[in-house]
Amino acid sequence: MINNLLRRGLPALALAALPLLATAPPAAANTPAAKEISFTGHGIVDGTAGASGAAGVRAPLPLFEAIDRLPVAVEHREGYKRDLYKHWNKGLNSGDGCDTRREVILAEAVVAPQVAAGCKLTGGSWRSAYDNLVVADAGRLDVDHFVPLAEVYDSERAPWSTARREAYANDQASPDTLIAVSAASNRSKSDKDPAEWLPSDGSYHCTYAATWVGTKLRWDLTADDAEVQALLGLAEDCPDTTVVYESAV
Repeated sequence: MINNLLRRGLPALALAALPLLATAPPAAANTPAAKEISFTGHGIVDGTAGASGAAGVRAPLPLFEAIDRLPVAVEHREGYKRDLYKHWNKGLNSGDGCDTRREVILAEAVVAPQVAAGCKLTGGSWRSAYDNLVVADAGRLDVDHFVPLAEVYDSERAPWSTARREAYANDQASPDTLIAVSAASNRSKSDKDPAEWLPSDGSYHCTYAATWVGTKLRWDLTADDAEVQALLGLAEDCPDTTVVYESAV
């Protein structure tokens, strides 16, 4: 998916110091008003953007159409163990001393933290999209699997290999599989799907639905009927939202 300024890159300018878990100003979540946009995961595309010529990246799909592409199946939780999905591994740069979790936190910083030996992070700030809070302490962040690991297990069309499960659990090839959010919002979400939980920030619901659907399509995962109905309900209020995804290898 396409990155925005808060995904997979650090800003060029430092912002003023932000209070711990203070509500983010509305402008922080807004996109430029001069350009009509639609959300695609955590990134955005305009009406003329598309696959940008990248191999394997799909053209934007209306959210309703993307939902219709999800295979519907009954969930199967029996046998699930979290350690079936090895995480966190050494990340994209095995020599930087940072595992996948810390690499995601670094990539999503609004204000870059200082990085000491062992990838110890101090300072910095982040915006937690689920609850629209500013977090000024990396220790109060969780890196969430957008589609939770238990939900992935429920939704595997056939049992995945150990390698594929590790690839999902550490997926940084898409900016949407992993997201840094406040620990409180992540614990509230737990392993729930959109039929059971939605972000407390209602303005993020369209993006949340698009990212959930795009991640499931990327990894060829199924959805149960209640999940699909919940997504369709969200799509009613998101007429301009599109989904772009790249299939995982």
